[in-house]
Amino acid sequence: MKISRKFRRLIPFLAALILGASGFSRAHADGAEGVAVAIVYDTSGSMNNPVRDGTGRMTPKHVVAKRALEAVVRQLQTFVRAAPADAPRTLHAGLYVFSGKSPTEFIRLAPFDGKNVDIWTRNLPPPSSGTPLGNALETASHAVLKSPLSRKHVLVITDGINSVGPDPARVLPGIQALAQKKHADLSVHFIAFDVDANVFDPLKKLGVTVAGAANEAQLNTQLGFILEKKILLESEEPPKKN
Repeated sequence: MKISRKFRRLIPFLAALILGASGFSRAHADGAEGVAVAIVYDTSGSMNNPVRDGTGRMTPKHVVAKRALEAVVRQLQTFVRAAPADAPRTLHAGLYVFSGKSPTEFIRLAPFDGKNVDIWTRNLPPPSSGTPLGNALETASHAVLKSPLSRKHVLVITDGINSVGPDPARVLPGIQALAQKKHADLSVHFIAFDVDANVFDPLKKLGVTVAGAANEAQLNTQLGFILEKKILLESEEPPKKN
């Protein structure tokens, strides 16, 4: 098949246009190298209920979860501080809690300050609200999607089933569509704390990491794994419960 002289002259231009467009998409998808994580921390009324702590005693879940959140923040601090001097790590982090029927931005998603880590657990609201998981997932996801960093994660620590607003499984497809439109790599992780992880099967079918934790030891194990292997280093499957 003969190609006209006029079309042959257009080939370099078309090739450059295609390569330029694909390069733009790839750069947009990759973003600046680093990790952005939005943490959703359950402050619903059921967090007053007891669960077995690390010593075997029955302790209110919000006390156990607060200790676990402190450990998460220390792990983020170590991740940033352990970076070589010639290859610093960029981390953006934020914290979202429940307030009545809505999620609240407790710590704005921003470059992680490894010095003032106590602000993450100081003055956390008492467990007294409903469980707006869908709305909280949407708020946290929209915040993390605004980050310029390449790896975007939402980590949800909850002891309950959605009780206010849309179910997270109804909200997530819209979030995933928005991420795809932005050429963003977004991953979502749910820790089912003292609640049957099977209630989050609809989320699992949508690609969400779901891990169950029945006590303090399991909570710390699952959070440590997801942070180290999924969010900070990224691996595949969560460990089985002990």
